[in-house]
Amino acid sequence: MSWIPFKIGQPKKQIVSKTVERDFEREYGKLQQLEEQTKRLQKDMKKSTDADLAMSKSAVKISQDLLSNPLCEQDQDFLHMVTALDTAMKRMDAFNQEKVNQIQKTVIEPLKKFSSIFPSLNMAVKRREQALQDYGRLQAKVEKYEEKEKTGPVLAKLHQAREELRPVREDFEAKNKQLLDEMPRFYGSRLDYFQPSFESLIRAQVIYYSEMHKIFGDLTQQLDQPGHSDEQRERENETKLSELRALSIVADD
Repeated sequence: MSWIPFKIGQPKKQIVSKTVERDFEREYGKLQQLEEQTKRLQKDMKKSTDADLAMSKSAVKISQDLLSNPLCEQDQDFLHMVTALDTAMKRMDAFNQEKVNQIQKTVIEPLKKFSSIFPSLNMAVKRREQALQDYGRLQAKVEKYEEKEKTGPVLAKLHQAREELRPVREDFEAKNKQLLDEMPRFYGSRLDYFQPSFESLIRAQVIYYSEMHKIFGDLTQQLDQPGHSDEQRERENETKLSELRALSIVADD
């Protein structure tokens, strides 16, 4: 059997139990996953609100373009229809802006503030890891002198090494205990923190779509022509398109 020398600077004695290290990795892993999910949710919410605003702004732009169409000057019925559409689109845009502002204030900003805590948490974990490395290095130093012949100089160095080890061990144990105590509490607090935000999100969506139902219900009543079904309108459009295609200026050579 070949002999594998012990790594320099690493203690032979296990300074942190496997159970403690496993518990630490489990709790920190849950927080790392929470950090990733929070950032992704914040990003997706921002994309969603930006898309909502772009949609309503585009709808207003389309109704404005239609109002400037020469047909509105020639056909009063068309002008009435487009004016009704423009009014509805502006109302929709106004309610959409209110909804986005509410979501920004009660959902996106809280997500952003929650995410801002993780850098401090990650730094605390790094300090714990640095303390563990220092602990291991000094423990290895103590073990080195313990294995030597107990001469006067060696005993003096052993005493000094143990004195150096004590505060470093206590520092690591304090950092380790604090993280093991507080990481589960931090993870458990996410429900109480986010529940008001998600309730606000749902309320904002319900209010918005309730208003949209009213707005488009009013618009439907203004635009509907009695006795005209969607199929009838489609047939009328096809008939008019056929008449246009029959004109000599668009006929195929």
